[in-house]
This record gives sequence, structure tokens and C-alpha cells, in this order.
Amino acid sequence: MEQPSTSALQTSAPAASSSSPSLEDIMKLLRGKTDSQRLAGLLLVTKFCDKDDQLTILNVYRALGSTFLHRLLLTGKGSGGGGDDANREAYLRLSVTVLAAFSRVSQIAATDEMLSKIPLILEVMSKEDCRSGSSLSEECYEFIFLVTNAHEDGVITLFESGGMNVLASQMPILPDGSHAMELAMKLVQLTVSKLPAEKVFVGYPSELSKMVSAIAKQFALLHNALKFEALHLLSTILSSSHSGVLHAALLSMGDDWSTRIRIGVIDVLQNRVVPAEKLHALVLAECVISFVGEEWLIGPATLPGAQSSMPDVRCILLVLESSRVEIAVMLNELAYLKYEASKNSPINSEAFLGKLRNVGVAFSLVERIIKLIAKFSENEESNSTFNICDSTSTKMIRGLNETIGVVLDYLQDAKDHGEKKGNDLLASVRIAGSYLAEAPDACNEKVKELLGYMLSVEGENESSPFHSISFLLPMLCQITMEDDGCKLFASTGAFGAVVGFLISLIDTSSARIDNCSSSTVFLACDTVLNFLLKREQLRFSLENSWSVKLLRALIRWTEDTMEPSVIMMASSICSLILDSTSERDLLRHPDFCADDVSALSQLMKRSLVSCGQDSMHDDTNSEADLYQIVTSGYSSWADRFPRIKEIVER
Repeated sequence: MEQPSTSALQTSAPAASSSSPSLEDIMKLLRGKTDSQRLAGLLLVTKFCDKDDQLTILNVYRALGSTFLHRLLLTGKGSGGGGDDANREAYLRLSVTVLAAFSRVSQIAATDEMLSKIPLILEVMSKEDCRSGSSLSEECYEFIFLVTNAHEDGVITLFESGGMNVLASQMPILPDGSHAMELAMKLVQLTVSKLPAEKVFVGYPSELSKMVSAIAKQFALLHNALKFEALHLLSTILSSSHSGVLHAALLSMGDDWSTRIRIGVIDVLQNRVVPAEKLHALVLAECVISFVGEEWLIGPATLPGAQSSMPDVRCILLVLESSRVEIAVMLNELAYLKYEASKNSPINSEAFLGKLRNVGVAFSLVERIIKLIAKFSENEESNSTFNICDSTSTKMIRGLNETIGVVLDYLQDAKDHGEKKGNDLLASVRIAGSYLAEAPDACNEKVKELLGYMLSVEGENESSPFHSISFLLPMLCQITMEDDGCKLFASTGAFGAVVGFLISLIDTSSARIDNCSSSTVFLACDTVLNFLLKREQLRFSLENSWSVKLLRALIRWTEDTMEPSVIMMASSICSLILDSTSERDLLRHPDFCADDVSALSQLMKRSLVSCGQDSMHDDTNSEADLYQIVTSGYSSWADRFPRIKEIVER
């Protein structure tokens, strides 16, 4: 390329500025035969042409052609040969300015010629002097974004040309709230939304984690529209089903990124913004908690070094209150769609599912808060950095009581309408069960009225209320420790429901002996055991069919194990069941045979002889109480079971 002198660059424009050149004169220069003419024409374009006049820009692009601008860019970045440093800097800035102007015309931005410039501009962006948010930097970002967005192959070209590396290295040092930062965030949005997630999340977890941290800073600091763009982008990235590798990368960075998100969430939830944005903030909070745990809800409400009077519990209080509002509003709207609007027209499934997703987010957050409160209650003497004071805890529990009351009212409405199937109902049972497990006396009258119904609720794709029983099991185990709870357990059909659930659980491959530590199996066993221990004083008669089914299931559960906890739990329940019947009555049942008696005999012998020896000599052993139940029961019913007695005492 011909090399005009620096003085030529400096004087060509002033010479023409004494009287504004016509567009026709500029076009003649752009079509000139020498590089000096074209260069002078470009300088005049940047000085006299309106950058928003797309027709003029299109005519300039057609007059100039592609070759000269390409050579100018190469020379400016030092790979085109010739020229001193001062000229190269001028050529670079001019070529980038013109390319950015061209890219504002979508017709030009969508051309292959512009697409081919993406790798070159990324190289320019990687230069040290282009990392400070200068006008050159902003024009580079503008060109990259407009071409990437306009061309069908723009995103993949950006990606394959090293765009992830450039963005990851520059976003942390771009000026907060700058136009370059805004465009960088838009490029991240295009990348994660248009490319296969495996390429981005699995291929570049470290780079993506740096981008997340930079975006989180914008979310924390800004108070304009870009704050909400950051909110939406963070939600998109962190909620991806492919974010597992990103999870590890973020955790390795420390907690700055999560603190920034907490500050942004607080800012959105405590100010007057549209409900949709508050919901987005709740979604983001749920995403972060899934990464780092519920403790994230309690922590600093300002960036390091900033002064603030906000307490560390500000986030958890705002998230709880916002979730409670969301639950009340969404459940009311869901009930209207199901029972009122449907009278005149079919339910709008899209609207229904949208509201169900929204209430699901709020339910999840409330469950997280319930879990966190329970954790702090269990560890009051812990040296945790953050804690919840009594007054705050009381305030939160009062709010939770009100919200669970609203959820139970929704279930009552469904019961009154004869509905017992639906994911909305199942989710309602789940959150009620989570809270009642920690506060079994809460909403006492409503729970008494609804327990039997809740145990019958099925998910949309379920053929039995398996999950509902699972969600309520911790609460049922709690209440069966008391006489009144056992009465409720008996009167609502909960005993049959839990026994059926336990049998089903034992018979699934994942819950057989190989997984004897399964907490759910033992929780169900504890619940049944609690009730059977109080059965006589409640005058509850065991149905023979349930007794037979449960005995056979417990035999299957223990037939291949040597685990003492399993053997003692199963034999304790069996002993209590046998105390209510006889060998003769059991053998009359069509589903119980002599082989079952033999297997039951072996189980009782193992518990009394093998496992019992250790339990009897160790009062601190967790199986000691179970051993006492077995031995006490055996002395009571052994004479009614001659075959079992013979094998045990052989």
C-alpha cells in the first residue's frame, strides 16, 4: 500500500474543510486510482458524513470496495508492511471507525466481507492499548456485535476465532457501565443462546466463569437498563442444564461473584421495579443457591470496602417476602384459571404452565429458607460466621406460617373441586411437608382436615401418590411420636399409605439391601414402628392383608444382608405385627405360606442371636432399643408361633 506521509494525513482534511465538499467529490476520491485519494476520501467521509445516514454509508461502501479497506486494516495492525508507528496508529483507528460505520447498515453487516473481518478485529481487540474502554475499543465491540448479530454464521465465526478468550480477558477490565461492556454482554448472550451448550459450557468453563464475575459486578453496581440485562444474562447462564462444569470453575474463584449477585438481588427486590424483574431476581437467587448452598442468603449486602448499614440478613428477608408475595398471587391466579375461567373456555395451558413455573421458583426458595432456619436451630452453638437472631427468626417463622396456610387453602380448594392430580398440587404438598416436618404443630386444624387428602395427591405423570407420601413422611414420623399424632395417623388412613409406600420402596431396585443406608426407607420404618408401639393403647386393629404384605416385604428386604441396622429394624416391626396375630391366622391367608414362616423364623433368629448379642452388651448401640422391642415381643407371642420358636431356640 502506498504510504502517505503523516503530514499528508494531517493536512488533507483541513484543505477540504474551508468549504464542505460535495458527496459527489467525496465519491470521486473514494473511487480514485491511488491509495492517497481513497485515504483522503475516507477522512472526508468521517468528517462530513452523518454516521446515521445509512443510504450514504451504503454508497460509500460500494464506492470504496473491499480491497483498500482490508489493506488499510492490515497496515494499521502492523501486518501489511511499511509505514511508521504514528501512521499505523492512524490507519488502524480510521479503518476500525469506517468498519464500525459500515456495520451499522444491516445490509453491509450481513455480508461475507464483513464476516471475514471478525478474526482481524479480535486481534485488534487483544492489543494492550485496546483494553481500556477507549473509542477504538468501543468501535471494535460495535463492529463485532453488529456483524455477529446480522450474519447467519456470525456467532460461530466469533466463537471459532477465539471470541471466548478475548471476552474473558477484557470484560473484567472494561469500564463499568460503558458501551463496550454493554456490547460485550450482548456478545455473551448471543454465544450462549445460539451455540450448542456443550461447546460453550463444557469447552470454556474458566472463560465463562470470568465473564459471569464481570457481569455480576455490573448487576451489583449499575442502576440503569444494563442492570436488568445483566440480571437476565446471569439467569440464562446459571440456569443452564450444562452449567455443572461452570459450577466448579466459579467455586474455584472465591465468593466475589456470588456476593455481587447477592447485592444485585437485594437492589432489585427492595426497589420499585416491575414484578417480572423481581421474579427474574428470584430465579437468579435460586440458581446461585443451587451452586453454593442456602447460606448464600445471609451475607454482606455491599461490595468490599463500601459502607452500609444493611444487616447480613437483608437478602434472606427480601427473598422470603418476595417469594411469599409470588406464592399468594400465583396460587390465586392458578385457582382462578382452573376453577373459574375454565367454566367459559378451556384452560390456557401456556399461561397455566408459566404461572406454575413461577410459583415453583418461589416454592423452591421458601423450602431453602426452611432448611436454613432448621440448620441454624440445630446448631445454635456453632461458630458460623453468620447467624439469625431470635427476633428475625420469629419474624420469618410468622411469615412462613402464613404462607403455608395459603398453600393449604389452595389444596383445600382443590379437594373441594374433586381434584387430586396435578404438578401444582404435588408441589404444594411438597412445600407443606417441608415446613410441617420442622413445625409439626403449625396450621394444626387445616392439617387435620387435609392430611388424608394430601396423602392421595398424585403428580401429573404418576399412577400413585408415591411422591406425596415421601414429602409428608418426615412430618408423619414426627407426629407419630405423640398419642394425638398417632390418632390422626390412624383416622386419616396414613398408616395404610405409609405401609404401601414402604413396600413399594423396598421392592424398587434402588432401595433394596444394597442401599441399606437409604434414609427414606428407615424414615418410613421409624414411622411405622412409632405407630405400632402405640397401637394397643389406640385400640387400632391391624388388617391381616396389610400385615401379610408388610411381613413379606421386610423378609425380602433382609434376605441378602448382614447389616445389623437393617436386620434389627425389620425384625422389630415384624415382632410388633406378630404380637397382634398368630401363626395359624397368618397361614390361613392365601398370600402367606410355610416358606414365608421359615424365612420369618430365620430373620427373627438372626436378630435375637447374631445381632442381638452385640446390642445386648452395648447400651449405646443404636440397635439396642430395637433389640429390646424384639425380645419383649418374642416373649409375648412365641407360643403362638411354634415353628418360629422351634427355629429360634434350636
